[in-house]
Amino acid sequence: MSDTAFHEMADGRRIAFRLFRGTSPALVFLPGYMSDMAGSKAGALLEWARGAGRACVLLDYSGCGESAGQGTGGDFADGTLTRWREEVLELIDAQVRGPVVLVGSSMGGWLMLLVGEALGERLAGMIGVAAAPDFSDWGFDEAQKAELRAGHTVLEDNPYGPEPTPTHAKFWQDAETLRLLERPIAIDCPVRLLHGQADADVPWEVSLRTAAALRSADVQVVLVKDGDHRLSRAQDIALLLHAVDTLPT
Repeated sequence: MSDTAFHEMADGRRIAFRLFRGTSPALVFLPGYMSDMAGSKAGALLEWARGAGRACVLLDYSGCGESAGQGTGGDFADGTLTRWREEVLELIDAQVRGPVVLVGSSMGGWLMLLVGEALGERLAGMIGVAAAPDFSDWGFDEAQKAELRAGHTVLEDNPYGPEPTPTHAKFWQDAETLRLLERPIAIDCPVRLLHGQADADVPWEVSLRTAAALRSADVQVVLVKDGDHRLSRAQDIALLLHAVDTLPT
């Protein structure tokens, strides 16, 4: 794993990242909600990039992983899709030359689409792993949405750790303004969407809806019948790396 460096934003936020300098297009991995660049998919992507000589960037959003507590705005409760999109775009501008392939996991798949639209012609391709656009809508019941509208934090059982998963009102209210699936998504590059049909967190049908909304004609959805939300088994990682290796750019 490359050494961690920090990119400082104008307001003092320090965004942790790891970079391998190689050939274009550069791979940029966007982790999921409350996740970070220490995960198995991010690590496997960086190691593959090193072997292939491809440029690769991993990062932790403000309030997450190694970015948490760095400078101002290091609290996870301050995080929003708008804020994290700003961080990703600024880091790409500062560290990457030329075209970019975005790889987004879960919430990172939603952020991937938002960043992709902003990148315009620099976007060479996208790969989603259990991408979760619009989960502020389909991921909460009406009682939870009422709590979030009222400014309260919603806590849910966390299958991946002992502490409950919080959704802060600030994050949810911002996310509701950035929903994508009810309009054409103005992205024309090749896109691959990988999704487990045993995913208990993000229905696999969301990837089909995403494929339908994308303007690109080169979109493929790969369903893994026994795959869970993380898609982090050895065969799942191999599937991801195959998608990266064979993506036309």
